[in-house]
Amino acid sequence: MRPTVNLRGFDVFQEFLNAKAQTRMVEDLRAVVARAPLFSPLTPYGKPMSVRMTSAGTLGWYADKSGYRYVDRHPGGAKWPPIPASVLDVWSAVSGVDRAPDCCLINFYGPGARMGMHQDRDEADFSWPVVSISLGDQALFRIGNTTRGGSTTSIWLSSGDVVVMGGAARLTYHGVDRTKPGTSRLLPDGGRINLTLRVAR
Repeated sequence: MRPTVNLRGFDVFQEFLNAKAQTRMVEDLRAVVARAPLFSPLTPYGKPMSVRMTSAGTLGWYADKSGYRYVDRHPGGAKWPPIPASVLDVWSAVSGVDRAPDCCLINFYGPGARMGMHQDRDEADFSWPVVSISLGDQALFRIGNTTRGGSTTSIWLSSGDVVVMGGAARLTYHGVDRTKPGTSRLLPDGGRINLTLRVAR
């Protein structure tokens, strides 16, 4: 399967998941969140992030005043739930690698939530790709450069779109400027779910 768009090395697979597959995945994610509830992590500067998040897999991403890192347990003390098979199937189809991810970071974007420009660099080996799945309302995804600043390129990601960030683009800065409420009926109360699958260790 070939991507429909390539932006600065980011492979975008538009409409990769059909409506039925999206609904099934959301149901699987509800089971994950029931065991590992969403929380609002703090940045190292002590400010809460505008997205709420949780994780699945053997490791989960976490942030507080001590910095950004992967941990083996939810802040509540329980181990992270397994990554659902419906999510792993997407990784197998688009990642181009044989190794399974050990973390699925689950971000929920409510009204006004955004994600500033950043690099995914808390992993031990940057040769593994990051696979991103969009569910729910559209999001304006911005792609920059391997260093801060300079020109950027933006694309609206819709529910069911999948993005692969690998190779030379693996450490490219990227972020979500805003979401567009009411552009999807997948989530009854609106909002956007973004899954990022990573090999952390």
